Amino acid sequence: MAPAMPKTSPRTEVSLAPVVRHLETLLNHENVADFSNAFNGLQVENRGAIHKIGAAVDGCEATLAEAARRGIDFLLVHHGLLWQGAQKIEGPVYRKLKLAFDADLAVFSSHLPLDLHPRLGNNALLFQALGFRKPEPFFLEKGSHIGLKTKLALDRETLAARLEKAVGAPVKLIPGGPAKTARIGIVSGGAGGELFKAAAEGVDTFITGEAPHWAYPAAEELGLNLYVAGHYATETFGVKALAAYVSKRYRLPWEFIDHPTGL
Repeated sequence: MAPAMPKTSPRTEVSLAPVVRHLETLLNHENVADFSNAFNGLQVENRGAIHKIGAAVDGCEATLAEAARRGIDFLLVHHGLLWQGAQKIEGPVYRKLKLAFDADLAVFSSHLPLDLHPRLGNNALLFQALGFRKPEPFFLEKGSHIGLKTKLALDRETLAARLEKAVGAPVKLIPGGPAKTARIGIVSGGAGGELFKAAAEGVDTFITGEAPHWAYPAAEELGLNLYVAGHYATETFGVKALAAYVSKRYRLPWEFIDHPTGL
C-alpha cells in the first residue's frame, strides 16, 4: 500500500501585491469601462500581507467594521468606497478610512467587470442559479454586454418562484408582458430604469434588482414583464464567487459579510 500523502495545510499569509495583479488581469479591469466613481481595483492598501479574505456587496462602514472585527485583512466588494466622488476626509469617509487603517484592511472593488465576468460574474451566476441554458450577450453598457439573455418558454409564476429561490429574497413582478415568456434578459443591480434598452434588445421579460416608480407603467406600455429581485440580493453572487476563487488559489480562509439593504 502506498503511503498516504500529507494533507496540504492552509497558508498563513500571502503577499497582497501579486494577488491584486492577478485579480486585475482576471477581471480585465484595464479593458472594461465603468462609471467614473467605480475606481475598480485596490482602493485601500494595507501593509502588504493577506491572512484572511472577506466578501461584501458594499464597501460601507458597517461591512468594514465587521471585517475588522473578524480579523479580515483583504475585503472584496462590488460597490467601493468612492461612489460619491472626491470628498473631504471627514465624517463617514474619515471613519471608514480609519477603520481600514487601524485594522490593516485592504479593500479591493470590482463593479461592471464583476457583473459581466463569464465565470464569476453576478449575471452568469444568477443565470446559472435559475437553471437557464444557452446564454446570449445582452444589454450593452459602456461598450460591454453586461447582462445575459436566453430563449425560454416559462409561465410567469414558475419564473418568480425560481427567482425567489435563487436570490433568497422576495421578488416583485410587474406583469406587463406575456403570461408565458419567450425571451428573458438578466441584468443584476439597478437596471430597472433601463427598460427601453432591454425591450429594444428583443426580450419580453426583464430580470433586474431595482427599478424606479415609473418603471411600472412603462413596463405595461412596453409589453414587458419586469421582475425586481433586489439590488443587493442579485449582487451577492459575484463577490462570494470571487472570494472563493481567491481562497482556493491562495489557500486562505474567506467569509461573507452579509449586510442586506432590502433594496
